[in-house]
Amino acid sequence: MKGWLGKAKSLLILGALAFVLSGCGRDNLTALVPKGYGAEVSMNLIILTTVIMTFVLIIVFIIYAFVLVKFRKKKGDAVINPEQVEGNKTLEAVWTIIPIILVVIMAVPTVFATFHLADDSDKEDHINVNVTGNQYWWHFDYENEEISTSQDLYIPVNTKVYVHLITNDVLHSFWVPSLSGKLDVNPENVNTMYLEAYEEGVYFGKCAELCGPSHSLMDFKVVVVSEEEYEQWVADMQDFNSEEVELDAVAQEGQELFEEKACISCHATDTQNYSAGAVPVGPDLTNLGDRSRYAGYLMPTKENLVNWILDPETLKPGNLMTGNYPDVTEDEADKIAEYLLQLKPSDVTAESKEK
Repeated sequence: MKGWLGKAKSLLILGALAFVLSGCGRDNLTALVPKGYGAEVSMNLIILTTVIMTFVLIIVFIIYAFVLVKFRKKKGDAVINPEQVEGNKTLEAVWTIIPIILVVIMAVPTVFATFHLADDSDKEDHINVNVTGNQYWWHFDYENEEISTSQDLYIPVNTKVYVHLITNDVLHSFWVPSLSGKLDVNPENVNTMYLEAYEEGVYFGKCAELCGPSHSLMDFKVVVVSEEEYEQWVADMQDFNSEEVELDAVAQEGQELFEEKACISCHATDTQNYSAGAVPVGPDLTNLGDRSRYAGYLMPTKENLVNWILDPETLKPGNLMTGNYPDVTEDEADKIAEYLLQLKPSDVTAESKEK
């Protein structure tokens, strides 16, 4: 009995711990706290299916308990062979029709929502962003604004923003849990969905398709700002020219090293470095100084940026940057980082929206 009680206590403690830990997390990285239209639709479907499955589970348990109690063998009862019942057309019809009805109740709203969220018939009246997945980063090209960014997608609040998804390499999956459901990113065809955020803030996005050793680190952020801030951000990005930034002496050396080490051959530092619609070999660095994370997941500190420049493979295994530029010393990496940190096109930043 003691061993049985010990196991029961252990299971109880583990269950309680799991219950407590299930409440941990961030409001901007969960599908259970919807902050956008797509996520709200998904949440309604989750509630619908959960209610139906819970109802079925309760009915099954009730029937199971009833049978156990009513037909259990009591002490002293004679051993009998229960009546064999088979081919009951009424019962067979009931347990066939009821599941079909329940499946239809769940399937119809799900199919409707899927087609509704993929409908892009009014895309010409809204913001359109071409999203390209790469191992292991994301690129965003704004069609009408003729600007591009990487890793941080800026959108206005309470506004439809259509994202047209394609990949440069392997399969990826675009997912911002708090704002909408996920959608596959394929190399052959463009898949379209839209984001519509209810609240300003920074929302975490993930790649939801296993795409290589650093799949779990292929993060991005959606920065939701007011309409006025969005217009200001677009204007600032359009007017930005990295050659005109007033740099201190260290940053000027870093800019020279950035060109000397051929960093600029892969990374744009403003929209003048490549034509609109073209995807750079590496992430766009135009607004790196305003970035909410480096390499998708590193906190935006100079130390992390220097470490990334020195040894990206350690921080993000399998990335395409590793070994594709000349060796740099720690001092050179520090100067390059100082230059990149001074690329701040706009006062509208992710930092101002993080909660």
